[in-house]
Amino acid sequence: MLGIGELTLALLVIVVVLSIKRLPDLVRSAGKAARILKSEKRALKDQEPDADSGPHRPSPRVIRGETAERDTP
Repeated sequence: MLGIGELTLALLVIVVVLSIKRLPDLVRSAGKAARILKSEKRALKDQEPDADSGPHRPSPRVIRGETAERDTP
């Protein structure tokens, strides 16, 4: 009679055999995700203000545009 360990191992082998074509894409996607997370972490760390400089508020972003007249009947 098969135990839980044997069934798990058999299921794992079946999944690996059936998904062998997708495995490189999966690993590539995982690598890209790890790089993105690492760069975002680094960017957040660079944005943090120093403890002795006090609270830091970024200046508001101004977007210049034009006003348009609305034609009302």
